[in-house]
Amino acid sequence: MWVSQTSEGIITQLQIENGQVISQNAAFKNLVRPHGLAIDDITLFFAEENKITRLDLYSDDQGRKIIDLPKGGRHFTRTLHFGSDGRLYVSIGSSCDVCYEKDERLASIYSMNKDRTDFKKVASGLRNSVFMATNPVDGKIWATEMGRDHLGDDLPPDEINEVQEGRNYGWPYCYGFQIRDITFEPNKTVRCYHLEDPVIGLPAHSAPLGLAFIPEEGWPEDYWHDLVVAFHGSWNRTQPTGYKLSRIKLDAQGNYEGTDSTGSPQVEDFISGWLAKDGETALGRPVDVLPGPGGVMYVSDDKAGVVYKIQYLGDAASTSNNVIIDSPKENSVISSPLKITGKAKGSWFFEASFPVQVLDENGKVLGESYAQAQGDWMTADFVPFESLINFSKPSTDTGLLVFKKDNPSGLPENDSEYLLPVKF
Repeated sequence: MWVSQTSEGIITQLQIENGQVISQNAAFKNLVRPHGLAIDDITLFFAEENKITRLDLYSDDQGRKIIDLPKGGRHFTRTLHFGSDGRLYVSIGSSCDVCYEKDERLASIYSMNKDRTDFKKVASGLRNSVFMATNPVDGKIWATEMGRDHLGDDLPPDEINEVQEGRNYGWPYCYGFQIRDITFEPNKTVRCYHLEDPVIGLPAHSAPLGLAFIPEEGWPEDYWHDLVVAFHGSWNRTQPTGYKLSRIKLDAQGNYEGTDSTGSPQVEDFISGWLAKDGETALGRPVDVLPGPGGVMYVSDDKAGVVYKIQYLGDAASTSNNVIIDSPKENSVISSPLKITGKAKGSWFFEASFPVQVLDENGKVLGESYAQAQGDWMTADFVPFESLINFSKPSTDTGLLVFKKDNPSGLPENDSEYLLPVKF
């Protein structure tokens, strides 16, 4: 995994084995506010405030600049994203909160071929679209957008836009759904009716950053192609808002599954808690979201300085009619060696056993053993089993017992698990 550390001027490589980071290496140093990262096969593209560089990974390649970018100003992050058309897109923020820009490259999204040819403007009027994602349904790019400051707690709305070539999204003259910014442009010489509306309007100053569409593999069907957005959180609002991950439900055709009283798409909390219960203290500020196959999602947090791993572990209730645990009970405190007793349907056994694991809350395997049938297991009925498992000292206070159906066929459709929450 590659991580840009913008304020430190570093791009770091994390080596991961069995779900754990085993080494952390500052691969590239002394950079100018590096932010955007994009990988094509084994070629890394990274954007500093003033340029984009490409290099071949796992080689002696020192990298080569492929294009210069405008430097200076308030919004210095430069984000990279490969579109479904194979082109490399770069988002360039504005130099100010709200102003007239002299350099047309600012407050815009550009794209180019991988070999840096055909650098052209795609969309304009985007004050600070820090992240982009490709909608898997139609291949179109969506981008978050943070609105200007100093118009009060509730204006202007932050946005998610569908990036369309040749379109203008309003800044600095207009915001939201074709609303003229009368503070910046009091004269009626500018009209907003011809500008592009956002796909989704979001609470003002919630600071949407990373966004991603959830893939199918390893995720429950209800989540397929839904949009997850990281709200970095407000710094300029009477009552803080944001500091969470939100989910926007989309159906198989990319349409919204629900709307609120105003007809806008429903935005629901996916993970919250970074804003403390006092409503004032920020414990963390989510930045980017990276979901992948296997029900795994990574989230960066630039206040706590960490990357979180989120993993979908399956619906335990769906297999609870196949496994019954007598001891230990759910959420009870366990220690090593642990004796487990219970009953399981005969279909879970192969050669009179099936695997059992102890995991900590990070998904690290602390110990493994087998549940041994205590009777004839070649039956459709429940069969008593016992298991004795030794496990290493956990580094977390909670974890899981994972009971896995023995599956000698290796076919994923024959996989099944039962999860029992425990404490240490």
